[in-house]
Amino acid sequence: MSTSALWLTILLMGLITFALRVSFIALAGRLEMPPLIQRALRFVPAAVLSAIVVPALVFREGDVELTFTNEKLLAGLFALVVAFY
Repeated sequence: MSTSALWLTILLMGLITFALRVSFIALAGRLEMPPLIQRALRFVPAAVLSAIVVPALVFREGDVELTFTNEKLLAGLFALVVAFY
C-alpha cells in the first residue's frame, strides 16, 4: 500500500467515525426516545467505566487473581471505599 493510499484511508475512516458520532449528537435532541431506552442509556457510562477498570484490577499476568496479594485489587477496593465514604 502506498503512503498516499494509507493517508487517504486514515482520513476517510476518521471522517466516517466523526460523521457517525455527530449524527447521534445531532439527532438526540430531535428524536423522541422511548422511556425504556432513556433509562437504559443512563447506565452506559457506569458500564463502560466498569468494563475498563475491572479487568485492570482483577487480571494479573493474564490470570484472574482475587487474592490479597494483588496490590491493584486492594488499591481499587480502597478507592471504592473512599468514593462511597
